[in-house]
Amino acid sequence: MPADGHSTSDRRAPEPPLPIARGPLSAAVLDILRGACPPGLPEPDEADPYGEDLQLALYCSYELHYRGFAGVGDELEWDPVLLGLRSGLERVFLSALRADVEPGTDVWAEVDALLVEPAGADATGVSHHLRRDGQMWQLREYVAHRSLYHLKEADPQAWVIPRLTGPAKAALVTVEHDEYGGGDPERMHSRLFADMMRELGLSDDYGHYLDAAPAATLAEVNLMSLCGLHRRLRGALVGQFAAVELTSSPGSDRLVRAMRRLGCTATAIRFYDEHVEADAVHEQIIRRGVLQPMLATEPDLAGSVVFGIRSFTLLGERLSELLLNRWSHGRSSLRTPLPDSNRTDR
Repeated sequence: MPADGHSTSDRRAPEPPLPIARGPLSAAVLDILRGACPPGLPEPDEADPYGEDLQLALYCSYELHYRGFAGVGDELEWDPVLLGLRSGLERVFLSALRADVEPGTDVWAEVDALLVEPAGADATGVSHHLRRDGQMWQLREYVAHRSLYHLKEADPQAWVIPRLTGPAKAALVTVEHDEYGGGDPERMHSRLFADMMRELGLSDDYGHYLDAAPAATLAEVNLMSLCGLHRRLRGALVGQFAAVELTSSPGSDRLVRAMRRLGCTATAIRFYDEHVEADAVHEQIIRRGVLQPMLATEPDLAGSVVFGIRSFTLLGERLSELLLNRWSHGRSSLRTPLPDSNRTDR
């Protein structure tokens, strides 16, 4: 513990700096955040809904509801010009997801499908690759990608709490309580992730890898923010949360084995080790404690829940494809490679 008697988790971390723009949409958002409102705002309708420019613009707009950025006034969180631009960005992103995700209403069939683990030649995800023959530089890149979510872990889902009632609300809060360390700040999952980053020689500064993160990484976080900030999408957020909790335990187990194979320390492994057991318990709570009572009370949310699950799956597959494709060619999956990477293309 430092000499002042406060642990590292007692101190408020500094806000991250503003990132570099990736196109006219993100440039306009960043201009607004700097207090220099552009004379005319670009139209998002023609932008690639999964592209770098739109996803960074959305991410920066949403970040004001989290920790914000250095030098950006808190009052801009509800700036009407920014909210108007964000609304157009959301419309484009949401429309693309609805077009690319097949609709459905059978929540329990969807949940059962999530619990089926691929085997053999079908086991081609990132955690499977890292477990089998991933290299340390690939693990470090993966952790850098995931930091955009895991350093704010459980925060997007907290927005759905006031939008649920009765048993579903109580059960979801139970899961969230675990995510926040069960009352112990040193056991918060975001804290454990930061500990892992330092052990792997990465910066644990909040938002440090934003400029390095590609659109596919930002889109996963943006989906959670989008669904969390809109009450009409509460079913989709619960679906996304269910997909995370139902698939996390086996994936975390593979990552634990990958990290042990690569000689990582116990401190580095602790984050994923914690998720192996915790998320196996959370799976049951989400299924029986959250989904069942929520759908009993609001059966019309079934389609939204399925949409949340399938959107999460789609965006996860896009990110996985990017990482595995780049790694198969010995290339970095980040926009800016880690400075001390041992990649073959350096």
